[in-house]
Amino acid sequence: MPVSVNHSDVPRAASEQPRRATMRDVAALSGVSIKTVSRVINGVASVSDELRDRVTRAIVQLDFQPNLAASSLRRTDGATRQIALLLENVANPFSATLSRAVEDVAREHGTLVFAGSLDEDPRREMELVRAATLHRVDGILLVPAGRDHGYLHREIRNGTPVVFADRPPRGLAADAVLATNAEGAREAVLHLADHGHTEIAFLGDEHLISTATERLAGYRAALAERGLPERPGRVVWDLPDPESAARAVARMLDSADPPTALFTAQNLVTIGAIQTLQERGLHREIAVVGFDDFPMADLLMPRVTVVAQDVMRIGALAVRRLFERIAGDTSPPREERVPTTLIVRGSGEIPPR
Repeated sequence: MPVSVNHSDVPRAASEQPRRATMRDVAALSGVSIKTVSRVINGVASVSDELRDRVTRAIVQLDFQPNLAASSLRRTDGATRQIALLLENVANPFSATLSRAVEDVAREHGTLVFAGSLDEDPRREMELVRAATLHRVDGILLVPAGRDHGYLHREIRNGTPVVFADRPPRGLAADAVLATNAEGAREAVLHLADHGHTEIAFLGDEHLISTATERLAGYRAALAERGLPERPGRVVWDLPDPESAARAVARMLDSADPPTALFTAQNLVTIGAIQTLQERGLHREIAVVGFDDFPMADLLMPRVTVVAQDVMRIGALAVRRLFERIAGDTSPPREERVPTTLIVRGSGEIPPR
């Protein structure tokens, strides 16, 4: 039996602000009991096809999102005391440190943190964002993989705050806490130039990632400042892991005009570059400055000079901003930049051969 859809039959909030549809709304629109709606959502086989079709059409029309969070976690104000932290890769040292900073602040708020890895996959990002909203998290802290975040307009409009960390949003006005990527890269390359290097290579992450493009801009700014040309083959990016970085360095070293210094613009890239230098016995002859600190960097010989991000501060500022939004802050979105620090250890001070 066809169901006539009439929006006037759907219960409305007292204000005209958008709100999530409830099971009661679905029941009213489809003309069944709340218990029947629940049985359809949970896939109970005994529900007739006719009732199932009516409920399904109502769910689609209302864009109803089932609340998968345990009811015992919900409070009278509707909060679940849960937030989602969506990262590049929880195994990456940067991501692990950021996660710890978020956990520490969330604990102060009595809130659980559920973390997930995006693996630089925009589809994975959208899947995990959708899963987080289905579980009615109070907010989402996102290190994005996607290039367009306009899809988050609906989530924010429906009451799920989103704050970005490490990388800015695109196609969306939202809070973001970032590092001074270009400035840090510029300082690294100037440091190498000040130690006599004129043949400085850039090795970076995937070129579509905003941090990679900002660090390349800093590299180029430093070369221009010192009057150094950017030679062909000196810039290589789209290096997602240590293995690809190791191969890229090997190709540079085998070229007719190898560099005397490397600026490695991401921690995994730095690890791969050092691996090749050590294998060839060149780790005391070719200078390296890496962007991002990493475990063991100060135990290698020579110890690795890095541009360090204050990851703990980035994470803490981002999650505190998220809790401000959860508490009802409606001020305009803002971007904060956390300064980087050059840590001199030895590898960046090796003079050119």
